Amino acid sequence: MHVEIKTSDTKPLRSTFTHLAARFGDKPASRYQEATYDIQEVENFHYRPLWQADKEIFDASRTAIAMADWYALKDPRQFFYMSYTTTRAHQQEVAEAQFDYFDKRGLLATLSDGLRERVAAALLPLRHYEWGANMNNSAITGWAYGAALTNATMFATMDRLGLAQLLSRIGLLIDGNLGTSLAAAKQQWLEDAAWQPLRSAVEHLFIVDDWFELFVAQNLVHDGLLYPMVYQRFEQALAAAGAPAFGMLLTFPNEWHAETAPWVDAVCKTAAAESPANRALLAGWAARHRATALAALAPLAERLFGTAAGRQTLDEVDAAFGMRLQRLGLVAA
Repeated sequence: MHVEIKTSDTKPLRSTFTHLAARFGDKPASRYQEATYDIQEVENFHYRPLWQADKEIFDASRTAIAMADWYALKDPRQFFYMSYTTTRAHQQEVAEAQFDYFDKRGLLATLSDGLRERVAAALLPLRHYEWGANMNNSAITGWAYGAALTNATMFATMDRLGLAQLLSRIGLLIDGNLGTSLAAAKQQWLEDAAWQPLRSAVEHLFIVDDWFELFVAQNLVHDGLLYPMVYQRFEQALAAAGAPAFGMLLTFPNEWHAETAPWVDAVCKTAAAESPANRALLAGWAARHRATALAALAPLAERLFGTAAGRQTLDEVDAAFGMRLQRLGLVAA
């Protein structure tokens, strides 16, 4: 018996999905492209929301910003679910190791009582700021248009819970897992005069109607001023006061902000480049919320650094933020 074995090549009819081939050509797509582009629902909606009958469930007109292609607002990190969770899992492992190192070597005991109280008073109330940022990014995700942006804002939504949990870990480390420091921080957020302007600013963001304005207010302006002041400048102040090791517990917030800021900048810069009308809107929003954020942070800066040093620190942080806005072309005329 003779058996003849033949091989043949099979040529695929296409290399990727039709909608991706229309955008990028008929070539293998990246995982980011497959998970991001042209998956926004655009038709076959069954009803309009009863509370907003002039809008579709997914409606680009919920913001005054106009884009020819909402998928232009892409994430330079190219995060999709797998790459995002892999990145954060690795960072969580590093953070756990840092907390274990700090705890097992008794480094907290090297801090004076006054310094521990200073750390708790400066950082722990920010758990509630992060909760507000979580709420705001969740709202952006719900109302925004185009998965290139909403995927990334959903990741940011979860990041803010992680940041709040990290601050909680610091509090439990300080009070020996009793939770008393967290309860005290909540009362500071609710009652302490130095925190009330920031609390008010956060709560007023909950009622911003335009989701893109909310993106600018929360992710560009408030984070762009608060993170450098608290996590960078205050960490430096702690090191100068004799607690350089404490900075390792703030590694993730600093790295997270350094990673996230280029995404925020890319979204704002792309939207501004779309039209003069977009640029004017974004610049106006940035200016208005910048003034609010500076007023909210002023008493906190004086509390953290002292009256004169606090004002100087906030001025320096604001000057750097102003240069960032200039690079984005978002300085109001």
